[in-house]
Amino acid sequence: MSTDAGSFCLVLHTHLPWLAHHGRWPVGEEWLYHAWAESYLPLVRVLDSLAAQGHRDVLTLGLTPILADQLDDPYCLAGFSAWLADWRLRAEDLAARRDRHGRLDEHAASQAGIEFQSASRALEDAASGWRQGGSPRFRALADAGVIELLGGPATHPVLPLLEPRVARIALTVGLDDARIRLGQAPAGIWAPECGWAPGLEQVYRAAGVSHLVVDEATLAAAGKSTAAGYRLADTDVVAFGRDLAVTNRVWSSHDGYPAGVDYRDFHAVEPASGFRLWRVTGPGPEKAPYCPAAAAAAVERDARDFVSTVRDRLAELRNRDGKPGVVVAAYDTELFGHWWHEGPAFLDRVLRLLPEAGVRVSTLRTALEDGRVGRDPVRPPAGTWGAGKDFRLWAGESVGALQADAAEVQKRLLGVLDSELPAGRRPVRRPDLDQLVRETLMQLSGDWAFAISRNQAPDYAWRRAIGHRDAVHWIADAVGRGPAEGLRAAREVAVGGAPFARLDARALL
Repeated sequence: MSTDAGSFCLVLHTHLPWLAHHGRWPVGEEWLYHAWAESYLPLVRVLDSLAAQGHRDVLTLGLTPILADQLDDPYCLAGFSAWLADWRLRAEDLAARRDRHGRLDEHAASQAGIEFQSASRALEDAASGWRQGGSPRFRALADAGVIELLGGPATHPVLPLLEPRVARIALTVGLDDARIRLGQAPAGIWAPECGWAPGLEQVYRAAGVSHLVVDEATLAAAGKSTAAGYRLADTDVVAFGRDLAVTNRVWSSHDGYPAGVDYRDFHAVEPASGFRLWRVTGPGPEKAPYCPAAAAAAVERDARDFVSTVRDRLAELRNRDGKPGVVVAAYDTELFGHWWHEGPAFLDRVLRLLPEAGVRVSTLRTALEDGRVGRDPVRPPAGTWGAGKDFRLWAGESVGALQADAAEVQKRLLGVLDSELPAGRRPVRRPDLDQLVRETLMQLSGDWAFAISRNQAPDYAWRRAIGHRDAVHWIADAVGRGPAEGLRAAREVAVGGAPFARLDARALL
């Protein structure tokens, strides 16, 4: 390929809601520890290895503030280490399993070896490179130029569904928190759910955001392709679109690589151990034993196919447009490792093979610096990357009551802040108001509506959303009775965890 055939940008969106102190299994803290062990640790290993061999500008990593807080939280760090130790003990139990005739279960023993080694390696990582939390690990990679880090609004709310003032508050809290953890506020953000609506460009410009990712359908509705980034309206904020022709080679639930018959099946869990001992095999209930050698061969085959797809796509764009383009493939980080066991190995091979194939790999920041931006600004209509490319998952009929609650808590928050923090005055810091902001932002997390709409642990999601809603009104009512009552209510609510410790409500008006 030409030395300037275009750029390939891999974007990973790393996010989980606030789970600390809110249940253990199956969707509480266990969810966090699974993703941490199976996705975050392996990804950092891949990036460390690439960095040691001189690779730079490898990928763009979105890290939501609410997840970053948990990866740094001493409570979560201790819980994670305990969970890893239990993982290794469960592997030892599996290794000793015998069949009904008293013979050693050889398949169970072989899988137990894999699990034991994985748990031991994770324990070593947690005790060494992750002792101080996740932020130092990611910051070191960003400072070395290996990755670009994206920020975002505090708790991953779908910004187009918020009151503009609340959207600004969510973004301010998120970027301020990233500045503290990473040394500087990220220039780019991951817009939650790739959610976009006209007018948000002004919110982003005011916050100093330079670029973000939207869905291909959002740009297509404005008559543009994903071959370049585009300035939004009359701002310098640039939107890059996901290239679905490339992204779906992995992303598609029907024929994406993770559905390959030789990969480990995520859904087939062996009840006694909690481990996944079988490969995908096929759609039926009967599954073949997992074979690491067959899975490794599939990784190599699919990585080469992906690289070929990227090369062909860049060549197609250059031939069509007469200039180099950009291909953005964006995914949830948790897909690689947690959902798709072989995902980190796939990423490692792809990121090594692409440069060998003559493909320029870069971050979104570098693509911006290289001028991969169209001349004309765009004014796309509202959209997301979700089902239907609209807001049905977060504002549809099944979550109508949740959206009504969200409207009320936003109204309550703004009313209390306007009353208690009048313009032109700088009162002392108010922990009760700080906690009111936290609880509002956690109630507004898009995760609850998504889980309910997709019927994925909906009871847990309703419980969490209602709990944060009630906490908002409890604190607001107490504030109305006086500062002492407000502080008492805030302290009682904070027993369930208080992210963003440096959040200062005074700075949000």
